[in-house]
Amino acid sequence: VLTDPVLLCGQILAEHLSVPSVFFLRGLPCGFDFEATQCPNPPSYVPRVFTEYTDHMNFLQRVKNLIFDIPNFFLCDFVFQPYEKMTYELQRDVTVPDLLRQASIWLMRLDFALDYPRPLMPNIIVIGGVNCAHKK
Repeated sequence: VLTDPVLLCGQILAEHLSVPSVFFLRGLPCGFDFEATQCPNPPSYVPRVFTEYTDHMNFLQRVKNLIFDIPNFFLCDFVFQPYEKMTYELQRDVTVPDLLRQASIWLMRLDFALDYPRPLMPNIIVIGGVNCAHKK
């Protein structure tokens, strides 16, 4: 199933039918994409969106970077709560990160000119941005 993991209906369907899934995305809110793929993403070292920091931060910048990450926990519980209810109706006790971990391949539209470069897992394929070659 080729699906966008922001709307988890495709992943729930793939899980229910026991078929592999491929995710196509730019990024997930709350860092669920990095949590599910087990990519390192510590908030004290990796700059968050809208902070405009680099990997060289002083202590106060690291604290601010950590504070920018706190609302994500509350936002994600609110946004993804209907999908967790849907999995309960399918007689499965599955959380959102558990659903996302079932993906076979992640097609991520990352652009290292805009995003902070970070290590990626082998099942993540970077597409789009400066990583694409233009045809002549």
